[in-house]
Amino acid sequence: MKKTNSSLASATENKFSRLRRFNLIMGFLHLIQGIFMILVSNDTTYPIFTNYLNFDVASRSLIPNAQLLYDVRFGPAVAVFLLISAVAHFYLATTGYQRYVQNLKQGMNPVRFYEYALSSSLMIVLIGMLVGLWDLGAILLIFTLNATMNLFGIMMEYHNQYTKKTNWTAFIYGCIAGIVPWVVIMLYFVGAVSSGDAKPPAFVYAIVPTLFVFFNIFAINMVLQYKKVGPWQDYLFGERVYIVLSLSAKTVLAWLIFAGTLAPV
Repeated sequence: MKKTNSSLASATENKFSRLRRFNLIMGFLHLIQGIFMILVSNDTTYPIFTNYLNFDVASRSLIPNAQLLYDVRFGPAVAVFLLISAVAHFYLATTGYQRYVQNLKQGMNPVRFYEYALSSSLMIVLIGMLVGLWDLGAILLIFTLNATMNLFGIMMEYHNQYTKKTNWTAFIYGCIAGIVPWVVIMLYFVGAVSSGDAKPPAFVYAIVPTLFVFFNIFAINMVLQYKKVGPWQDYLFGERVYIVLSLSAKTVLAWLIFAGTLAPV
């Protein structure tokens, strides 16, 4: 029996060691792409406007007064969400490794969702900007809602440490928060498509549905983990799926943007 327990403990440690190497590899893949985006991308920018009301003397009424606040360089902006992921992976594989293992044994990884709260929220903002969502207030709102969705992911994993039966409340609230930015993006996208000559460039048509599918697969992965379907009975399998999905979604978005608007002429 002691030998069997020792063998099980050894197999478990090997799983964590492989996951540690996996995080290191993923960290370097994100890092290399992020550095490339900074070094090679052109100077393409997208505007951010404020749109406060102004009193029009002629009509004696309040009218919108759009003012350019800042031009965002898209190359460095794309690099940032890749570099955020790189930092998270390197942290989990180095100084944060012991805490990472402890959390995984409890069926949770808060660092994953903190990273997503930043990186995927920046991704959703950039997608929105590609379809004409340039208002500062709208940008802040979709960023915050998407970040909130990921913070609900932490609550989902934390609360279910103390339940005999899976409590889906945090998951449901997270889905509600997460769908709103996509509703807003689709409103802008459909509006741009139907506006005649002001249609979005072709690569945006690929980005919107592709990233929408990716974002929803993350939720499906969580469902499969808690339903313990097939290989998802092992929490570490779901963790690896999260990591692969994260790299895939960020890589697809980064290179679609690069090919569409950032590649040097």
